[in-house]
Amino acid sequence: MEVKTERTIAYCLAAVLLVVGVICYTALAKKAPEQPLRIMFKNTGGKVLFDHKEHLSEAGYGFECADCHHTMEDPEEKPESCGECHTEDGEDGPKRSDAFHQQCKSCHEEGGGPVKCEECHAM
Repeated sequence: MEVKTERTIAYCLAAVLLVVGVICYTALAKKAPEQPLRIMFKNTGGKVLFDHKEHLSEAGYGFECADCHHTMEDPEEKPESCGECHTEDGEDGPKRSDAFHQQCKSCHEEGGGPVKCEECHAM
């Protein structure tokens, strides 16, 4: 076989494999979860990584969504994010940091989760 023919076959094969790869990547991509798995809260005290899976699973803490998302009336509805009501400056209600501290610290103190600042807040 000639070099030109071999090169043409190689280019065609590479193009076919590229197209197949792109199609497989888009067709078989994982769907985004309906609820976030983890959320990073950035604040002046240091970032806090909140793990939904650990808090909701029976192997973890076993909470229901409405335990934290206190405005949920129907368990089938999608919960609002905390920032919808609790703003950083606290204009329309409790400041976001105050609401988190009240909600999170009370559960951690009762349920045995981390209670020291540095156990949740990371620089």
